[in-house]
Amino acid sequence: MSKNYAAISRAIVDAIGGGDNVAAVTHCMTRLRFVLNDNRSVDAATLKKIPGVMGVVQNDNQCQVIIGNTVSQAYAEVLKLLPAGAQAQRPDPQKGKLTFRRIGAGILDALIGTMSPLIPAIIGGSMVKLLAMILDMTGIFPKGSSTLAILNVIGDGAFFFLPIMVAASAAIKFKTNMSLAIAIAGVLVHPNFVDLMAKAAQGQNVEFAGITVTAVKYTYTVIPALCMTWILSYIEKWVDKITPAVTKNFLKPMLIVLIAAPIAIMLIGPLGIWIGSGISAVVYTIHHYLGWLSVAIMGALWPLLVMTGMHRVFTPTIIQTIAETGKEGMVMPSEIGANLSLGGSSLAVAWRTKNPELRQTALAAAASAIVAGISEPALYGVAVRLKRPLIASLISGFICGAVAGFAGLASHSMAAPGLFTSVQFFDPTNPMSIVWVFAVMALAVVLSFFITLILGFEDIPVEEKSEQTTEQTAAWPAASQAVKTH
Repeated sequence: MSKNYAAISRAIVDAIGGGDNVAAVTHCMTRLRFVLNDNRSVDAATLKKIPGVMGVVQNDNQCQVIIGNTVSQAYAEVLKLLPAGAQAQRPDPQKGKLTFRRIGAGILDALIGTMSPLIPAIIGGSMVKLLAMILDMTGIFPKGSSTLAILNVIGDGAFFFLPIMVAASAAIKFKTNMSLAIAIAGVLVHPNFVDLMAKAAQGQNVEFAGITVTAVKYTYTVIPALCMTWILSYIEKWVDKITPAVTKNFLKPMLIVLIAAPIAIMLIGPLGIWIGSGISAVVYTIHHYLGWLSVAIMGALWPLLVMTGMHRVFTPTIIQTIAETGKEGMVMPSEIGANLSLGGSSLAVAWRTKNPELRQTALAAAASAIVAGISEPALYGVAVRLKRPLIASLISGFICGAVAGFAGLASHSMAAPGLFTSVQFFDPTNPMSIVWVFAVMALAVVLSFFITLILGFEDIPVEEKSEQTTEQTAAWPAASQAVKTH
């Protein structure tokens, strides 16, 4: 991406209808995620032509702009272009007719919008836990060492207190009071409440106001806190209406906590756990019956799921599965072939293209996918753009997923699979897992490379690209001047 983030961000904001059309904006590892007041104001054609924009995904009132690994710099510049206090002053996007499609899109939006900001903390914790596991395996520290214990605590912090993190993130998404959301989620992981749930699980009767409390373990969970915060957003509005102005500073928060916390404990929490367990059960029942074939299918579908943003739907399932069993053997292994196949296809494009700019893009995208497991630059910058490399990646992803499934590979944490994060698939009880991981990675790169060369692709002519770049570059001085005078 060009280093003129200010001009590029100005062009992006203008193309989506200006700052006044933005109801909310956040970013994940590669995308700017806009919630818009009016999606009809988006000029998608112009948006896609902006240098540095790898792709655009629109869904109802959302617009996702794929930037790549430098998305944080663009995000910082976008924030400067939004009016101060605009988040609180702008009206909510107009709601249309309630349909199953809209309900599904809303659920997906809530899940993705809540989980995306938490991914860095989850990945960071995962890698620290893996470091502790490696140090334990190598014997650098003795068994039971306090250093290893502290490392495990550091790595486990993001997972153990995940309900609190989810509540904080969901509070932003649902525009409710964050401190109240955190306080209620804190009840679910309070040591005394955890002890009560442990006793209830052993058969001891635990009641609240004469009603039996269902035994539920909330640490490492996502859905209960997410549902609870959504309900809280409505409870807060209702309590605000019924409390006199003179008592709002103490009566309002008291009533909100007294109403929301019991509802979370008695109803929303158990319901959320059942929903999360149901989703996990469906996914891994498929894995149980199809075995390696389910991993192969997921390996082929993964780039398509990333394109729609639906890959984040599996985040709660992966977290819960690793928390319960210590490993995940369907989704994460499929990503090995999917990510590195996109990298291999990008290498093939870099090898064959005559376009210097495309070659640079493809090489950078390949390095990102193969080394770090970040596949969006390769997906949007190369595969989707040229089409046939995407087909090659899907074929290779299926084959490599089958091999990973046959080998029984499983991940012990949740980092994007790549060379740097390959350690997450090492099984201390099975030394051959190391061989299989690197074999699948090598197969993915080599196979996708040659399939891409065999299928070929329509290269971008240097002359055509030069003309397009000249036209686009002519617009940047005006955009840059607009940023300076903003």
